[in-house]
Amino acid sequence: MLLHYFEDPGRTHALGDTLLILGLALLGAGVMGGYVIDDRLSLMVQVLAHILVIVGPTLVKIGYVMRINARHRLHLAY
Repeated sequence: MLLHYFEDPGRTHALGDTLLILGLALLGAGVMGGYVIDDRLSLMVQVLAHILVIVGPTLVKIGYVMRINARHRLHLAY
């Protein structure tokens, strides 16, 4: 059932866009919490912020690959 979602390149492209934006937002929040305002946060929140620094770019990479795949199937330029 989930694989049917990825058969439509338009939906795949939209999901890739969403993952790119979400990944950038998580990366920004992680950098802010882990390096900019870290002196005001508890240790657990700092650990969570550092985890976001890893998760954010991962989502950016996955979203970018999804966009490339969808644009290739839509015959659009990268």
